[in-house]
Amino acid sequence: MSAQGGTKAVVAALLANMGIAVTKFVAWGLTGASSMLAEGVHSLADSGNQALLLLGGRRSRRAADEEHPFGYGRERYVYAFIVSIVLFTVGGLFALYEAWHKWQDPHPITEWQWVPIAVLLVAIGMEGFSFRTAIRESNTVRGEQSWPSFVRNAKAPELPVVLLEDFGALIGLVLALGGVGLTLVTGDGRWDAAGTACIGILLVLIAIVLALETSSLLLGESATSADVAAIRTALVGEGVASVIHLKTLHLGPEELLVAAKIEVTATTDGASIARAIDAAEERVRAAVPIARSIYLEPDLRRAEPGVPGAVAPD
Repeated sequence: MSAQGGTKAVVAALLANMGIAVTKFVAWGLTGASSMLAEGVHSLADSGNQALLLLGGRRSRRAADEEHPFGYGRERYVYAFIVSIVLFTVGGLFALYEAWHKWQDPHPITEWQWVPIAVLLVAIGMEGFSFRTAIRESNTVRGEQSWPSFVRNAKAPELPVVLLEDFGALIGLVLALGGVGLTLVTGDGRWDAAGTACIGILLVLIAIVLALETSSLLLGESATSADVAAIRTALVGEGVASVIHLKTLHLGPEELLVAAKIEVTATTDGASIARAIDAAEERVRAAVPIARSIYLEPDLRRAEPGVPGAVAPD
């Protein structure tokens, strides 16, 4: 996924959430509705999260140095993981606390009754615009993958994070609309508290999904199966008879480390092996452009005793 596409979706979400947060806090100040406060904090947390994603993207572009010879590409994963923590604590846990507080002391909405409904409807429209932008940018790189598969397998964290945040925000707005609407109809503030609790549970679940996905990226994921197959095919050529074993690792969303042991013939001289390795590296970079760091070890394919054609242990 291109960084530009992810940045566009993040900026759209940031602008939408900043505007939504202001209107929600105004609505809470006028009505005292707890779901408005929970949703305002949710939008404020989302705005901070998008700022964190933009900061992570900027810091990840720093040049490699002696302390970090493979660069800073993984900073995007670090900041995406921080986003999941912020969403869990500031968004989810705060909403659950506010729901408990409101349930203990329920009160109806008696003033400015039309404000929360109007604010929520406007917020749904703005979140829908942000969600539509994220979907459009994701479709340019998603290919034939289902949405769950795209969120699970994406190596760049920005679009999956924005997609899940916007999806959760839209559901949360519907829940808030239901809680506020039932409170206005029945005069029972516990409906508002129930809607707030549902928002909190939703945010906690989304935060857990984000934490699991970004922690996997932080631990280090291999290239996609399609890229692994392309690299394996590209390695074989003049001077390289086969690939004995191959390992890949994402140093960042758009930077891949390739390490392989390749088979050469026993009669090949050193100069020929060097030329074969250089050619193999060129083929790999042509097949998978994000393969930036390539380390190839020439070896002979030896069979284990009693197992014809098997490769000896490394």
